[in-house]
Amino acid sequence: MSDNVPRPELVIAIDFGMTCTGVAFCNVSTGEERPRCINKWPGRGGAVVDKVPTVLVYPKNSTIPSSWGFFSEHPAEQMSEGKECKEWFKTYLDEERLQMALKDPGNKGICPASMQEVERLYCDFLRYLYQTIQKKLQGELANRWEDAHIEFIFSVPTTWKPVPTVERFRSTIQRAGFGSHPNHRADIGLTEAEAAAVHTSREFPRLFKERDVLLVCDVGGGTTDLSVLRVTNTAGGSLSLQQMDVVQGATIGSVQLDTAFDTCVRQRLDMANQITPIGFRPQELDDIAWKMAKGREYQNAKCEYGSSDDDTEYFTVAIPGLRPDYVNVNVGISNGEMMFRRDEIRSYFDAQIAKLYELLDRQLTRIQQKFPEEQVAHLVLSGGLGNSAYVYRRLQDRYSSGNAPFQNARALKVKVAPEPQLVVCKGIVADRVQKLRTGTSVLNWRCCRASYGTLAKVAFNPQNPEHFGRSPVKDTFDGKLYILECISWFIKEGEPVSIDHPIIKKFTRKCPPASQFNPDPPRVFQTDIVTSNLDKDLLPLVMNSCTLPLTMFKLKNRHWWNTRAKYHRIEYVIKVALGAADIRFELWHNGQKLSKDNPIKVEWFTAEPPPQGFQQNTFHAWQEPTLKMT
Repeated sequence: MSDNVPRPELVIAIDFGMTCTGVAFCNVSTGEERPRCINKWPGRGGAVVDKVPTVLVYPKNSTIPSSWGFFSEHPAEQMSEGKECKEWFKTYLDEERLQMALKDPGNKGICPASMQEVERLYCDFLRYLYQTIQKKLQGELANRWEDAHIEFIFSVPTTWKPVPTVERFRSTIQRAGFGSHPNHRADIGLTEAEAAAVHTSREFPRLFKERDVLLVCDVGGGTTDLSVLRVTNTAGGSLSLQQMDVVQGATIGSVQLDTAFDTCVRQRLDMANQITPIGFRPQELDDIAWKMAKGREYQNAKCEYGSSDDDTEYFTVAIPGLRPDYVNVNVGISNGEMMFRRDEIRSYFDAQIAKLYELLDRQLTRIQQKFPEEQVAHLVLSGGLGNSAYVYRRLQDRYSSGNAPFQNARALKVKVAPEPQLVVCKGIVADRVQKLRTGTSVLNWRCCRASYGTLAKVAFNPQNPEHFGRSPVKDTFDGKLYILECISWFIKEGEPVSIDHPIIKKFTRKCPPASQFNPDPPRVFQTDIVTSNLDKDLLPLVMNSCTLPLTMFKLKNRHWWNTRAKYHRIEYVIKVALGAADIRFELWHNGQKLSKDNPIKVEWFTAEPPPQGFQQNTFHAWQEPTLKMT
């Protein structure tokens, strides 16, 4: 995020989750540094709850919600035949995920029918969320909400591509009202894995040692993200972190457990209906199974599984609307309830844990290959499913105390992050507040998955092997030889770049002055921005054009003894500002920014800083861009 804006009074971070959404904030104007969270939500009657359910309810054949969040859990909303509940729609913002779901017959009528519907669900929920944030936090400000400088920062899953998924998310944020006032900004911040790592380091500063390698695993509702970091600068109880590898992600989460239970219940209801009619139409059984999966009885059994509170062999779940005298011992139905062995839940967990093993094993293998001398000291769990006692025990059995089949995990310890469900939103706030306070982000070195540069012409050097076989062209103004269509790279694939400091490169341009025969020479030029190794959707078109009065620049060959044509020499600077999900190319002259922001969306992966002595902004002393005159 660019800091060429007024300092915010309030920093607000939003973790839009598959099952629940969290909001953290920090009142920077009062000198506050530690994040707080909104923990009293509409519909809960003043009860303290850290997150709000990511749920909407609509009247059938209506596009206007009748309720959201906790209001959607009220019986009048859940049990009404004339209403539809919409949830678990987060991952469908990814076009590939939506198309896969639409091709699955089992998802018919459950997942959104189109991307337009997905975007509408996002906008509706985020609009309610924005209104709630305003009501809850406007009392924190000395100014009116509309006049205050406020930053809204959103996290994104590691699995989302910058184009089109992250950009689609950015668009829905804006349509929902975030950033709608002149002094408000809405932006994309850290990925969920990065944010979890930041918060964990802040809460566990004395647990980690200098140069410890951490593997942070954020297991949420719909996705799981991994981040590998090295601990640095432990002095003073405040850690700094260096990214060591690309952030990994996979579709692993608690929603998959609920889906498996839903399927099991639906099969049992079908079986019961075949033995003794249960009194429901087939299409009603889908709603009943879904409500049972959402019910408090199953959710409690899931959350408690593997803990000391898990001390009974069976648990029961009420069947909504079933007459109490219906009995079917073959499927465990009596007294209006369905009975389950508690160990049935184990198979749901184990399916996700097997995927988690695969993800962690692959990451440990990558670390072993890239850093053969390093030992991973800690596996830190966060997220809703990361807080499961059963998941913790299974991971501890596999990876701690030298049990892992990896040479670099011989002394690994498994830890659960404090406030595991709030690590993402609190981590985003902590990172931004540190940047405002110190000028340096917690995670400030990244690598780009592509290379970016501009077309340029460079002075021909017959001694340069790269110039062999090329045909130089004489410049009509200075008479020197140049090679055209060269690429001057700002960013090279895999090369560490700093998020906190822009890349700066100087350029010089020659153009004709106004004359009797050409009183109005071209003053607007456009420069191609060149990229490689990206999909065509990410390829930028042109650099922002900017009109420059020629009186600002030095006129060359203006004396009577000069025999060559007169020309203006224009010296200017291109700054490349790096954002969390974009690159901005800015044109500057004499300390003044002349171009408008037109960010190019990119996909970053995180990396450790370059070796000592690495110079990020080292370029050839002089280059002239290849410009197209318009």
